Amino acid sequence: MKTNIGFVNLDASLLQWLREALRTQAPDTVSRRDLQEGLESLADGTARSLMLELDEQTEPGKTPATVLRCGALVIDPRARSVQRAGQMVALTPKEFDILYFLARNRGEVFTKEQIYQAVWEGDYMLDDSNIMAFIRKLRKKIEPNPDAPEYIQTIWGIGYRFNESL
Repeated sequence: MKTNIGFVNLDASLLQWLREALRTQAPDTVSRRDLQEGLESLADGTARSLMLELDEQTEPGKTPATVLRCGALVIDPRARSVQRAGQMVALTPKEFDILYFLARNRGEVFTKEQIYQAVWEGDYMLDDSNIMAFIRKLRKKIEPNPDAPEYIQTIWGIGYRFNESL
């Protein structure tokens, strides 16, 4: 799966127009409510950026599949839960966010900075060792053998990717 991340600067007048259009013209769906909430966070300053993702597997009029199955892992974003071989895996909120981000973009290589930008909101000090520590903790929790990871692979000199063959 190949995903490109684009960044768009949003001016105040367009932000206001989008908020109004969503409120008055968009269908009442979970996605609309999530987007509206994200735009409100931009407007009130609690967020500085917003990441949008199109679920390409969703057909018009159908409910999107939310659960990711990757080998022995089952990742449920609505419940924010992870199971490995039928056993619940306790993850911190950031560990879950990193795992879900990587798993839904299987095969794509992300730098530590891209992972940081996708997962953290607001101001947070980017530190390579911080992302590495989260990946190390994740591997201890989800990998059968953390020293020979199957799920989260290191791409030396670049970053990480989720194994696309799972």
